[in-house]
Amino acid sequence: MTKALQEPSFLILSALAAGTKHGYAVIQAVEEQSQGRVKLRAGTLYTALDRLAEDGLVEVEREEVVQGRHRRYYRISGAGASLLADEVTRMRHI
Repeated sequence: MTKALQEPSFLILSALAAGTKHGYAVIQAVEEQSQGRVKLRAGTLYTALDRLAEDGLVEVEREEVVQGRHRRYYRISGAGASLLADEVTRMRHI
């Protein structure tokens, strides 16, 4: 049986399942998905993204500079999509 994902990780993977996003877009998507209940701070998001990338669940797609600010775009990996699907299945059976 798959270990349950922590809620922020689940929401981040869910946000990225909808398509590639930069950090701030992930924060907005998580807040929208949770109907305002979960509001990730930048430090929390980037710590989680680093951990998810280290675990092979998300990947950096590209980096660019927009209006003088560094922006990194993330996408869910195949392993991340599989884990997310497993978690959705597990949650349906609770």
